[in-house]
Amino acid sequence: MKMKIRKGDRVRVMTGDKADKDKVGEVIRVIPSENRVVVQGVNMVKKHQKQMQSGGRTIPSGIREFEAPIDLSNVVLVDRASKKEAKETRQTKKAKAETAEKKTPRRRSTTPKAEKPSVDKDSEAKAE
Repeated sequence: MKMKIRKGDRVRVMTGDKADKDKVGEVIRVIPSENRVVVQGVNMVKKHQKQMQSGGRTIPSGIREFEAPIDLSNVVLVDRASKKEAKETRQTKKAKAETAEKKTPRRRSTTPKAEKPSVDKDSEAKAE
């Protein structure tokens, strides 16, 4: 399925925990295989980490706090300028031009054009 939300977009959380509901944040990471996104400052979870050694590095023990992924259906894209929900989806320049043409069709005038009286060269010659 094609993702409509990308990394760096501003989104509003529509459902979820009371603390996170209606929060606006930036998308940090998109996980298309699971249909999930990670939003900055939303769905913060704590993980207790044991001290570990791997590859000569030591990871210290402690409580880590990080953003957990949330389902894509729980967020909506927000317009940066007005901070309101964006009604339109992303479109390419070509698609925008096509929709603009469809919205503003060419109108034909309903009144008939005034016709010029046809003048024959023979009738002009006879009049003189």
